[in-house]
Amino acid sequence: MKAYQLRPGDGIPNLRVAEIPTPVPAPHEVLIKTHAASLNYRDLMFARGDYINLKDAPLVPLGDGAGEVVAVGARVTRFKPGDRVTHSYFPGWIDGAPDPVKTAHTFGTHINGALAESFVAHEDAVVRIPSYLSYAEAATLSCAGTTAWNALFIDGGLKPGATVLLQGTGGVSIIALQLAKAAGLRTIITSSSDEKLERARALGADATINYRKQPEWQDEARRLTDGRGVDLTVEVGGTGTLARSLIATRMGGTVSVIGGLAGFGGTPIEPIALLRNYIRLSGFMVGSRVMLEDLLRFMAATQIRPVVDREFTFDDAPQAYEHLKAGRHFGKLVIRVAS
Repeated sequence: MKAYQLRPGDGIPNLRVAEIPTPVPAPHEVLIKTHAASLNYRDLMFARGDYINLKDAPLVPLGDGAGEVVAVGARVTRFKPGDRVTHSYFPGWIDGAPDPVKTAHTFGTHINGALAESFVAHEDAVVRIPSYLSYAEAATLSCAGTTAWNALFIDGGLKPGATVLLQGTGGVSIIALQLAKAAGLRTIITSSSDEKLERARALGADATINYRKQPEWQDEARRLTDGRGVDLTVEVGGTGTLARSLIATRMGGTVSVIGGLAGFGGTPIEPIALLRNYIRLSGFMVGSRVMLEDLLRFMAATQIRPVVDREFTFDDAPQAYEHLKAGRHFGKLVIRVAS
């Protein structure tokens, strides 16, 4: 079968198509014909070689994929050929609290991912796709969707009427905006682009902040909440934004640290800001299979469709990486592997 391969740190120019053997499912595995795969920022980190616990060996990249089960192992009971499926981000984290064993491996960074004509997964890591979602839409949810669900409702514990501050208009922030609106939350979202902010308002954002025009955006978030601050900030920036997020968040609120697009080196954190304001600084990565299943049930009930900014052909996968690197997208970028 055709598959892209990349060695960690080799960079986007060395992303190459190769002919590799089609995987044979083990007794508890399913073989999935890949219809679509989507990109996350961590895929750029893998290409740069600065993701966590990487091995010095070529790997099939991309951790988000969706497709059709075409073969099952001898002991598989949860799926059959023809099922439309996607997979959880951590194949070992089914439910409960995370631990080092459950979160040891992820598709596309530690084990072969979805940027191939087929991939295998343990049946316990696989979930069915709601019938109304396309493969391209479903391929966006393993990482970004589960992360947003966890940030808002599991780790964040938000209830209708709460206010959430979302940074930027990438994959996590846009699906979080959609989920928040469907759940009755008030949403504030930031971007450097007025055009993107207009699109965010069309999706239901209650307030928007252009951080180029309003560099002290934390103060604007306070103003928009009558000085109280937001209940939850979904922090994706790291250096340069974390300190501002603490100011934007109300006393007793939460800052969920889910990424560091600008890195984490030298991030200024004043401990007194946490103590004085009782702010909970919470870090986590994505979530469990059960969280993904809960997300999909909620989406099916509310008919939320993930925002796919652009689809690329399989042959144009390197251009998809470059598009993500340039930050021109709104929502998710998808690579169409099969029709």
